[in-house]
Amino acid sequence: MSVPFITVEGPIGVGKTSLSKAISEHFTYRLLKEIVDENPFLGKFYENIDEWSFQTEMFFLCNRYKQLSDIKQHILAKQSPVVADYHIFKNLIFAKRTLKPSEYEKYEAIYQILTADMPKPNMVIYLHASVDTLMKRIAMRGREFEKMIARDYMEQLAADYHEFIQRFAIMHPDIPVIQLNGDELDFVKNEKDLQHVLQIVEKKIQQRSL
Repeated sequence: MSVPFITVEGPIGVGKTSLSKAISEHFTYRLLKEIVDENPFLGKFYENIDEWSFQTEMFFLCNRYKQLSDIKQHILAKQSPVVADYHIFKNLIFAKRTLKPSEYEKYEAIYQILTADMPKPNMVIYLHASVDTLMKRIAMRGREFEKMIARDYMEQLAADYHEFIQRFAIMHPDIPVIQLNGDELDFVKNEKDLQHVLQIVEKKIQQRSL
């Protein structure tokens, strides 16, 4: 395995950042966090998805491109491991659901150009949970713009993630995908659950390093 580049993915509110931080601290890996609150279009997006989806997705894509460029040049090039709380492929999941077909065609073309030579994670941790659990966690963290997220949007997003991850695992058999159920594991409040998850990750790293 080349230098570890682990990504934690899953729907909104599933615990990606919390787990990424825990992995970063446990293994002393560099932590890469996605930019969310800084997106000036996000509040407008949840008020009117059709009107603001293209601007929202382009902002995320450009910022993630810049982050990955920096990681490639300054971290991975020095053989330093990284754990991220997102994978660049999430752009396609969200864009496919929210953009009009003509907009998505343009967006995907830009995505392919920008990500062609970007570093790709060599291990994916996929967190999933019931919509009830996701909505509860979103409410608990209290982000103002997330209060506008509708339940049916979350149901569609969770389904989109599940379908995408299944395809990803088939298309990339060389990249381990660890799937964890957020309804059964609470690695934020339960130390035993967290240690269980860290053991799974460590074992997979060791297997890939042989």
